[in-house]
Formats: sequence, structure tokens, C-alpha cells
Amino acid sequence: MMLAQAESMLHTDIPTLVGGLALLFGIMLLLVRAIAGPTNYDRILAMNAIGTKTALFVALLGFITERPAFLDIALAYAILNFVGTIAILKFIRHRRLG
Repeated sequence: MMLAQAESMLHTDIPTLVGGLALLFGIMLLLVRAIAGPTNYDRILAMNAIGTKTALFVALLGFITERPAFLDIALAYAILNFVGTIAILKFIRHRRLG
């Protein structure tokens, strides 16, 4: 019984760990793009992608810890990330938000 439970946990934990590490690696690569981007639009796109990957990471943490409330937090963060990106792009293009 214990062996089957440990084996089942191993099959779900390893892909989850690999997915989390891939998200963190992607965030690090995007951080390089945000710092070294040749244009402001490259930097904004990198920061938007970092926000999206962060929302995915929060959802993954909710899956790992078996707390479904983390999914709500991740969705709220993703919406704020989208609205913030639109506001920044509008400000850069028109030099005002109104």
C-alpha cells in the first residue's frame, strides 16, 4: 500500500517539479530580454510574459499544495498583468492615460 502511494506521488511530483523549473528558467530568460531589449516594446513584452509565467507558477503552487484558492489568485494576477500592460502601452503611445 505504501509503495503504491509513494510511486503514485513520484509520478505526479516529478513532472510538476520539471514544469516549475521550466517556468523559472523561462522567467530568467525573459528577465535578460527585459534588461537587454533593444526597444521599449521588447521590454514591455518581456515583462508581460514574466507576469504570465508568474501567474502560471502561482497556479502550479496551488496544484502542488492542493489549495484551489491559489488558482483564483493566479487569475486575478493575470488580469492585473494584462490591464497593466495595456495601460503602459497606451501611455507610451499617447503620452497620457486619459
